[in-house]
Parts: sequence; C-alpha cells; structure tokens
Amino acid sequence: MSFKRLFSRSLSAAPGRLHFAAHSHHLWPDASFDGHMAAWQDAADLADHKWGKVFGEVIPEAQRHIAAELALPDPASIAFSPNTHDFLLRILSALPMERPRVLASDGEFHSFRRQSLRWAEAGRIDLITVPLDQLVETAAEGRFDLIFASQVQFNTGRVLDGIEQLAALARPEGPWVVIDGYHSFMATPTDLSALADRVFYLSGGYKYAMAGEGVCFLHAPPGFAPRPEVTGWYAAFDDLAARQGGVGYAPDGRRFLGSTFDPSGIYRINAVRRMLDAEGLDTAAISAHCDALKARFLAADPLPGLTVTSDGKARFLALKGPDAPALYAALTAQGVVTDLRDDVLRVGFGLYQDAADVDALLAILKS
Repeated sequence: MSFKRLFSRSLSAAPGRLHFAAHSHHLWPDASFDGHMAAWQDAADLADHKWGKVFGEVIPEAQRHIAAELALPDPASIAFSPNTHDFLLRILSALPMERPRVLASDGEFHSFRRQSLRWAEAGRIDLITVPLDQLVETAAEGRFDLIFASQVQFNTGRVLDGIEQLAALARPEGPWVVIDGYHSFMATPTDLSALADRVFYLSGGYKYAMAGEGVCFLHAPPGFAPRPEVTGWYAAFDDLAARQGGVGYAPDGRRFLGSTFDPSGIYRINAVRRMLDAEGLDTAAISAHCDALKARFLAADPLPGLTVTSDGKARFLALKGPDAPALYAALTAQGVVTDLRDDVLRVGFGLYQDAADVDALLAILKS
C-alpha cells in the first residue's frame, strides 16, 4: 500500500530524491502545510488576541493528542517548548542539591550528551555513564539523583528494556527518572499509563510525529520538580499559584513552560494527528507499514560488509562497518538520503515510502 498522496508537496519538491532518513528529518505531510497556514491566519485575524486561542484551543488539542498516544491519564501534565534542551535545563535546575549525581547511558543524543559533559566539566554535576544493558542494574544501586535514558538510542537503534524498573525507583525527593522518547514517539506504541505518576517523558515533532521542528513536549509527573529554577513567565499563568509566593508556578505541566514562543509547530502537530485519525492510521499501523519495507530491504541482503546493530523494534536500521562512510557518500551522490554517525550508516523507513522505493534503493546499491 502507498500513502504518497499524503506527502505530495514534499515528494514533488524533489521528484528524483529517495528519502530514507525518516528517523532523522521526517518529510512533512501535506496536512502540516495546512496547520502552518492556520497558524499564520490566526496571527493575522486575531493579532494580539491569538494567544487566547493558542492557550485555550490549540495547546489543549495537542495535549489530548499526545496524552492519547502515550496513554497518559491527564493531558494537563504536558508542557511545550521549542526544543528538548529547554526541558533538560529546567529539570536539572529544579533539583535541590548543589551537585546532583546523574546516571545516563553512554549512547545518549547530542542534546543531553554535550550539555551533561559540560556540566560535569564545570563541576555542576557528577556524571556516570554506562552501557545501556547495565543502566537498570546500576540505577538500582541507589546512588543517583537523576537517571536519564533514551527509549530508543539514536546511534544504534537499541531499545531500553526496564523502564518499569527505573520508574519503581523514582521518588519526588529523588531520584528522578527522565525518558528521552525522541526516537520512539510515534515510532513504537508506548503506554505510560502505569508510569505517568513517576517518570518524566520528553520528545518532539521533528521525527515520527511528522510535524517538524519547534514542537517539543514534556510530560511531568505530579509532585516532581514543582519549582524549576530556570523558568519563564508563562509558568505562572495560574493566578492562585502565583499568589502563594514571590515566584508562583502552575500546579500542572505548565510549571515547565518558558516564555514567548512560535506556536506554529503545535498547529502542525494537531493537523497531522487529525490527518492520521481521518486515515485510520495509528502508530501500530504505520509501524507495520514500515516494518514490511524494512523486511523487504533486509531480505535482499544488500550490504554484506555492514553489521546490523539496531533493535528490531526501531524504525531504522543502524548498519555498522568501515565501509559505511564511503557508502553514505556514494548514496548521497545518487540522490539517496540516509545519514551517517561515525562508522554507522542509518537507513530509515517512513509512511511516504512504498515497495517501489525500496526496490529502487536496492538497485542503486547493486550498482
């Protein structure tokens, strides 16, 4: 089955391109254009008063979509920001100790890896990183104030097992558990209903949510981190909370809000989710489509010199080997978009591909 009609604008913009990097920069569906234009039109029609609609209609709709995707019991636990780095800063700023002890896997994405290394270099945190398969066991030793891990690792495609065990360790007084879902949100079905009162979960629209940049979100468990030190004036929209002290905070996810932002990404994610609902496409159905393409690719054994390191649950293949950089360059020259991380070639699958695209990629690899 083909769903190319849902991506006609992106596909027609570069007809000769084979885009196999949905895990990196997902092509935007036509619905996202409609959402983007709706944001512009509201800004024109409502001017200064557009924020009433943004906070009264647009954000609550997006909260409901995300809560439904993750089986969260309360959509109000979700806050939005232009990027996940903002949330990382606010979470750490809310820890009460002077030098938090932080545990993470050794395969975290650059947004965490770079910032945590710089904090450790400056003496702001004590940082320990371990291989993913040692994370849960190390966390159980009870020596940490913050535990951070990706649900799916960006470089290898390996999936974190043991989120439930990590959640069992979490307490409002510490440790706090933060799950980075950027490479799993809307790529693998995720049910947080039993964990929502204990774990933070952050992700965004840039990848499998198909909504582009500028629309990241955080689920914040109630009672955890009530007063982030890094804060913006939008975090005090709750007047009752604001009267309780010199710096008040909303009691729900809004306590993690910053300041003025571009809301167009939130319009886009709403439009994309409406499109998927209308098409009867949930994450399981999209994953099944992509898994079939991935299986077609692997069945041809196209890259015998590279080793597959990704977990079967990931929506991309991580192919490791010394020939990966040269192969990446050759594919790029042929108009095939993949991406490279050191000696790992990543080939991703998306809703806008069909069997003919996979066959075209295989033909190029054979040549």
